Amino acid sequence: MQNIFYLLRALILVISLFNTLSNELKHIIMRIISVLMGRGVPQEPVPYQEILPLRLRARVSGKGDNKSDVCCIYEMSVMFACFKEHNFEQSLCAKEIENFQKCYHSHLTEKQIKKEREAKGVLVPGEKNLSHKQLNRLFKNFASK
Repeated sequence: MQNIFYLLRALILVISLFNTLSNELKHIIMRIISVLMGRGVPQEPVPYQEILPLRLRARVSGKGDNKSDVCCIYEMSVMFACFKEHNFEQSLCAKEIENFQKCYHSHLTEKQIKKEREAKGVLVPGEKNLSHKQLNRLFKNFASK
């Protein structure tokens, strides 16, 4: 136990001295330590060789566009809470059911409008979630050279 304590203390001292050294000395010390620990001499960094040009493709596939369609969670939870409170008697929860149905129908109309816009490829300013067709139109308009 005493030996470990002295080793840790010596290691802390070496680290504090190591931080004050220049980069060249640090590099030499790290090489010596790696050789002593049996890791061999570290190789120099491999230079980068460009095989293909670094640019984006001109189009995007539409594989990742299928997202889960989750909407009206709050209205649904209020409706189920009402059902639970009134032993699933629907006539007592008519207001909650109507609110949920309004929310769902508005979601369906928004989804239909968005789908029509995507089919046409119309770009809406400030839109954060673009479809693959809209992205392809942008890539076509602003092609990288």
